[in-house]
Amino acid sequence: MVADLSGLDTKICPRLIVKIGSSLLVDDTGALRSDWLATLAADIAARVRDGQQVAIVSSGAIALGARRLGLAKGGRATLEDAQAAAATGQVALAQGWATALAAQGLTAAQMLLTLDDLEDRRRYLNAAATLGRLLALGVVPVINENDSVATEEIRFGDNDRLAARVAQAAGAQAVILLSDVDGLYDRHPADPAAVLIERVAAITPAIAAMAGGAESGVGTGGMAAKIAAARIATAAGITMVIASGRCDHPLARLSTGGRATIFTADAAPPARKAWIGGGLTARGEVRIDAGAVAALASGKSLLPAGATAVSGAFSRGDLIVIVGPDDRPVARGLSEYDAADTARIIGRRSDELGDILGHAPRTCLVHRNHMAML
Repeated sequence: MVADLSGLDTKICPRLIVKIGSSLLVDDTGALRSDWLATLAADIAARVRDGQQVAIVSSGAIALGARRLGLAKGGRATLEDAQAAAATGQVALAQGWATALAAQGLTAAQMLLTLDDLEDRRRYLNAAATLGRLLALGVVPVINENDSVATEEIRFGDNDRLAARVAQAAGAQAVILLSDVDGLYDRHPADPAAVLIERVAAITPAIAAMAGGAESGVGTGGMAAKIAAARIATAAGITMVIASGRCDHPLARLSTGGRATIFTADAAPPARKAWIGGGLTARGEVRIDAGAVAALASGKSLLPAGATAVSGAFSRGDLIVIVGPDDRPVARGLSEYDAADTARIIGRRSDELGDILGHAPRTCLVHRNHMAML
């Protein structure tokens, strides 16, 4: 028995994101697996002919560049090596995709994104507009993190979460993560007793505990990154699928009953709340009591009276995480105050705020319109 993947059909999913990991695209010698890529391009072309718009999130630049530059450890020995390898390998990666897609009568476009491009609201909207226009023109965007300028502090670090954020920006209905395993297992897949989890309706602590580390020597993902991507995607109303790419024509195989894990999506929130909920660069944290947790769950804003502690260095409008008394994040939102003023007013009643701050206060720490529940 396999998961029901009818949600990937064109009528239900007119816009699809497909992510491909380095271990699928690049062999052990650091060469592009062109023959395999040609079969994937044929699968993409079949979907495009069926009316589906497809964008690709493709790893592989660092692995390809490392071979050309003769760098140790696959180009990941140092940040500087990774940046140099990415800058070199991205040329080969783009050429490989352009050639494979052109053979199917498709035009490829390249987009290189940084974490800030999708965390800053204005830049996010610009990226979304570009993606939308390319897809509407019948082009296949090929997207990768811009590792040549990304730093350790400001980067996605894996293309699984990038794919989920790109799906939000593109207005996609589903994401397929092609991997070196065919889904999420209840234990290490090498264990003969391992069982494939075919459908995940909620990412519980038990589901998250099943995630392990990266198995390939050329990638940076692993199941933990895929679970993190699933949180972002499903919270935004986007279905996510993990499936094996260790075969020719992996999308065709998936559509005809290939094994996979499907993460079912929640109801899609408004676009702005989806962007907030998927944010990865929170500047601070506000802890709240049980009463405030219940209030947020009922759709109310976060008032100072329900806050118990604050940490971080954030300004008004920055993304912060709201944490309950059990240490679990319950929401993300845009702060109405900076960290210093937040610290002054936590636990205080609304009618006290003016005297404490010396000016007419805003009514809440985080307004419900600028908050996404987790």
